[in-house]
Amino acid sequence: MATTKTTKDACDLLDADHRAVKKLFKEYEELAGSRARTAVARKEELAREICLQLTVHAQIEEEIFYPALRAAMSATDLLDEAEVEHQSAKDLIAQIEAGNDSPELHDAKVKVLGEYIDHHVKEERNEIFPKARSARKLDLVAMRDQLEARKAELLEEHMASA
Repeated sequence: MATTKTTKDACDLLDADHRAVKKLFKEYEELAGSRARTAVARKEELAREICLQLTVHAQIEEEIFYPALRAAMSATDLLDEAEVEHQSAKDLIAQIEAGNDSPELHDAKVKVLGEYIDHHVKEERNEIFPKARSARKLDLVAMRDQLEARKAELLEEHMASA
């Protein structure tokens, strides 16, 4: 099913996640290096939110988006790269969440995670999303609904366990 500019599809939903986490990284970066108690507390809050949002985002892509693209596209090398990038991000997220680092190293890890994500987002926007939108076998509007539902479910699970 072809999508129009007015119809929000799966790629639009994923890209909205990208923009939201980019804002969190920007706010963190503005506070990086600060040792003021309020800044340190806000950075911790931001780091937790960044890690949560990226974890959920990666999970919905890996469970729903990437498998559908693999089934609909012949060239899957971009998806292989995306999954490797996800694993690198997950490794860094685990280190950030462990919180065993000096404040300077913690800031560095969040910064590098942001750089990984920027790179990943560019590849999705410029290469994966256009291919997904041109794949005839994909209903990206219906997939958006699936992604939204799974994302809400994962966030609810997190809130229940927090």
